Amino acid sequence: MIRPTAIILAFALCIGGVLAAVTTDWTASATATAASPAPPLPPPPVPAAAPSRTGTQPSATARPSATADQWSQNALRDRLVAELDATDPGRALADLEKAITAHPDVARYCHPIAHELGHAALEKYHGSFDTAVHYRNDVCGSGYLHGIVEEKLAESPAPATDVTTLCAPQQSASCIHGIGHGAMFVAKLDVPGAERLCSRFTAAYAVTACSEGIFMQFFEPDESDPRAMANLPADRLAAEPLYPCPEQPVAFRGACYYYAPAYFLQKHDYAHHPESYAAGLTWCRNAPVSDGGRNACTMGLGSRIMKYNIDREQWSADQCEHAAADQRAPCVAGLVSYYRVHYHDQGAASRLCGKLSGAARTDCRAAAGYSTTAD
Repeated sequence: MIRPTAIILAFALCIGGVLAAVTTDWTASATATAASPAPPLPPPPVPAAAPSRTGTQPSATARPSATADQWSQNALRDRLVAELDATDPGRALADLEKAITAHPDVARYCHPIAHELGHAALEKYHGSFDTAVHYRNDVCGSGYLHGIVEEKLAESPAPATDVTTLCAPQQSASCIHGIGHGAMFVAKLDVPGAERLCSRFTAAYAVTACSEGIFMQFFEPDESDPRAMANLPADRLAAEPLYPCPEQPVAFRGACYYYAPAYFLQKHDYAHHPESYAAGLTWCRNAPVSDGGRNACTMGLGSRIMKYNIDREQWSADQCEHAAADQRAPCVAGLVSYYRVHYHDQGAASRLCGKLSGAARTDCRAAAGYSTTAD
């Protein structure tokens, strides 16, 4: 009999490995879709940083927001969707990537923007899954692909059938992650209903990938999307630490613990209160050790630290140092996991480890599968 601990630890390994890799070669690259390229998305002017409410400049430890109204999630999404409608998804995705490079804070919310671009592409091409996927770009954790898949499944007249065929024949983890998002919309945010759809997969990795989409949608919904918020049990989430993770079937429990910190950080206003990262690490200690929940929660917290501070590698590693001794390695493993997802290339983990020092560098190399003694 397989113990719950082994399954949840396997989930953590899957997150750090196969789910961080892009494995589907859907079609040829769509980088040259027109002879005359359209002009790039014009960036809005960036105003000078404003002082805080107290009249002082922001703390050196709190990340000053570079996202004025013009770079807010809604404003950037609207500009990119308009660009997609006027040109093609490839150009909108390229400009999203440029926006993250120019303003790293955009990484905090670029994933739901990429989802919206996937929805818009499917609408632009009249529901043609293959045409929309032709423009795939894995920027922002493959959010564009997830958006296409979730919207296609949500619109399906036969989701119970399409859940296992939409990503065929490749059945990549990244695509199936999008199925998990879509399953939540089909089930109207009823987690057991979405889990029943994901359980139609027979391969363990596919159930894991699908469960990841379920709980990312549950804990990190796009607050501007009425569908995503309609049935969210906000009161119960606020009242019960780590709800609903302890009650989940074993195959889904690891993903639940992994994504739970996203909700914690949002509700503690992490963008203006960087101390919430240390508080979150302490909060993860509420998760049980016996089934691997604490490690999964800690790794998920580390992943969010990296996601929300993508250009502050050593600072992010320093936050892991606030954890108890048994949490530091899984916290750094979470940094590695998201860094790989964000940069979607084979050398990302090596670059991250090279930017860290001390114990964090050793933990980084161990998480990345490198020798812990090599430079």
